[in-house]
Amino acid sequence: MGVEIERKFLVTGDSWRDGVIEATRIMQGYLSDGDTATVRVRVKGERGFITIKGRSQGVSRSEFEYEIPVADASAMLAELARGPVIDKVRHIVEVGGHRWEVDVFAGDNEGLVMAELELSDESEQFQLPDWAAQEVSDDPRYYNVNLARSPYRTWGL
Repeated sequence: MGVEIERKFLVTGDSWRDGVIEATRIMQGYLSDGDTATVRVRVKGERGFITIKGRSQGVSRSEFEYEIPVADASAMLAELARGPVIDKVRHIVEVGGHRWEVDVFAGDNEGLVMAELELSDESEQFQLPDWAAQEVSDDPRYYNVNLARSPYRTWGL
């Protein structure tokens, strides 16, 4: 069984851009978002994926991801996704031996920039870059499934 251990932070400033080693556009939507699991479909660059994630327990949850034909993923996004499709560009930035994923959202979530860090253990130590501000790992508003339901632009901040 796969387990995802992820920490999320809001991003301030643009200094993170100096360390970008790759960037990929991601379109993703949710086919199901039940109490015990969510099912996500994603087009990442030229590849398609379907992912099943369990309920979060702290910063951990079970995760199963499978590559599928990109044409199938695109059709699922167009025909089956619930709510608006999330549109973002993911930038990979290495800091202190860890790969950070900095997502710059577009569309209904434009204005949101968030960094994610996947860890191998909940107690794993990591260097917090100066552009990583408030941690939002435990704030459900920032879960991508909730950004599809209640986009950032509707929050009235």
